[in-house]
Amino acid sequence: MNIIEPCIRNLVTAKEVLLTPYGLDEELITRTLADIFEHRVDYADLYFQSKRSEAWSLEEGIVKSGSFSIDQGVGVRAVSGERTAFAYSDDLSPESIRQAAIATRAIAKAGGDTHRIKPASTLTGVSGRDLYLPVDPLHSLDANAKVKLLERVEQMARSKDPRITQVMAGLAGEYDVVLVARSDGALAADVRPLVRVSVTVIAEQSGRREIGTGGGGGRFDYGDFTDAVLSKYADDAVHAALVNLEARPAPAGAMTVVLGPGWPGVLLHEAVGHGLEGDFNRKRSSAFAGRIGEQVAAKGVTVVDDGTLPNRRGSLNIDDEGNPTQCTTLIEDGILKGYIQDSLNACLMKMPVTGNARRESYAALPMPRMTNTYMLNGDKDPQEIVASVKNGLYAVNFGGGQVDITNGKFVFSASEAYMIENGRITYPVKGATLIGSGPESLKYVTMIGNDMSLDSGVGVCGKEGQSVPVGVGQPTLRIERMTVGGMV
Repeated sequence: MNIIEPCIRNLVTAKEVLLTPYGLDEELITRTLADIFEHRVDYADLYFQSKRSEAWSLEEGIVKSGSFSIDQGVGVRAVSGERTAFAYSDDLSPESIRQAAIATRAIAKAGGDTHRIKPASTLTGVSGRDLYLPVDPLHSLDANAKVKLLERVEQMARSKDPRITQVMAGLAGEYDVVLVARSDGALAADVRPLVRVSVTVIAEQSGRREIGTGGGGGRFDYGDFTDAVLSKYADDAVHAALVNLEARPAPAGAMTVVLGPGWPGVLLHEAVGHGLEGDFNRKRSSAFAGRIGEQVAAKGVTVVDDGTLPNRRGSLNIDDEGNPTQCTTLIEDGILKGYIQDSLNACLMKMPVTGNARRESYAALPMPRMTNTYMLNGDKDPQEIVASVKNGLYAVNFGGGQVDITNGKFVFSASEAYMIENGRITYPVKGATLIGSGPESLKYVTMIGNDMSLDSGVGVCGKEGQSVPVGVGQPTLRIERMTVGGMV
């Protein structure tokens, strides 16, 4: 993988988009960073961003809405110890950047006594990864082709079963160019495409109506949505709706639960992943705080956060502090090995930076966030796992959920689930809710499948009001004991 040429290519693009049109250059950026350091700060950076995005939606056979937006600006940050000063502007003129820097510097002055540090006098391009092409998805199809794509999705879904009475489809894309300039002299850029197709169907039978969803995407352009890919998305949505037409009320109580591969990893993301983010552990508000080196999961459980997977929704060439992303082992064979870190929390905790600084936009502060978080394969055949269960629940897909970071307790609703009876998957159930604690649930993992897969590219993670794209995944898992809430 060539990591030098993409660095140069992305820097050229970022300068053409974010600096040159506004009379900005590296000399002005270096001077701005130096001005911030007139007061006592430990670190400063500038985060430039220009993002163009669009969304199209189809309902009742016609495209009912379409939107297009351009968002651009710069965020200026100064760090002094644990204190952070931040200002941003949606105006990229030199004067606006100067005013933002002055505001940040003034706040940083009150940060306390720190040792005097001088910023680098020049900026040097740093290497990132080469995980996706710097394509502009919005220009990969014209407007008519985008409408026809949505119409094809609708026709595919309706043709799969006469019980499908309504289809809603969506197409979204964005072209995001970022440039990070740091006081240590690092200059890094990324050009980030992102696309997604979603399809929702409603099936009706004997007066009963049920919903099903499908879709996916990643860091590529609309050309990757071939008919075969779109048909798979429609299949998933129709299958989920038809299964739920036949579903019976889910039972309640403590039972063995088998989680399917892929998207059910969202439970791992929420119940465990957030608890492994550095800021929660530095503040000791996480159930995993201070437990590195301890057994926190069953033997065989290995969890990683990997921002280096090509074309994946959660992947990045650089994080939002300009550091290359990496694959970080969080739990290895049940032992807690580390946390997800940005620069601030890594420094304060005296731990390595993991390339997980992420921010929703230039108008938000970076914080440690997940990229693609998943559990590695075990050695069991998925059919063997199901056959080992006398009576339990097989959860294939999930809808919404919530978790308390301080204790890891979670509640998740299964959107597609089945009963297991005497080692066989029997009938579908509706209204199953999984209730438990992330750290405790990991201890009850007794079988791990060899069928690890990632989600189709639909994940969005929220934290402190900021949303970022992520990926999740896991193999089939048997969890020996979990509380299942059923329908009343």
